[in-house]
Amino acid sequence: MAITIDVPSNAIWPWLRQLGQERDRFYSYEWAENLVVLDIHSADCIVPEWQDLAVGDTNRLGQADRFPDATLEVVKLNPEWALVLRTPDEPAWWVWSFVLEPLDDRATRLLVRSRNRLPANPAVRIGARSVLDPVTFLMTYGMLRGLQERAERLAEQPTSQVSSERGARM
Repeated sequence: MAITIDVPSNAIWPWLRQLGQERDRFYSYEWAENLVVLDIHSADCIVPEWQDLAVGDTNRLGQADRFPDATLEVVKLNPEWALVLRTPDEPAWWVWSFVLEPLDDRATRLLVRSRNRLPANPAVRIGARSVLDPVTFLMTYGMLRGLQERAERLAEQPTSQVSSERGARM
């Protein structure tokens, strides 16, 4: 899935670095995420302490006390270009990638790719696909729109207002 965001890639990259339960969440539909009691509340600003992300870091998908195994590992991080996460098991059953493709000096195409390995049992595969595909589509669409709205809104704000909002979150 993809969306065009009317800001350069360096204005989107900080939002991607903040992804995760223990960071800025997932920018999607909070009401849907909270239906399964994930306690998701996405921020509307860039938080400096959430910008420190490196290959090998763990990215939580849910609260550690409730979902201890719901983690992804950062396996690729190319600033302002790509972030790739995957489940830590071998072989990985899920890979989630975010790629920023600059269109010009004012717009970027954000592509999100998700690939997962399902059990070989045909009945389980069909059942999982009938649930996973629509949910993944809905939540990814919400995430793309949430990222677009945040990045474009922040880019429109005067620099002094952006700085004061950052200070308010610290």
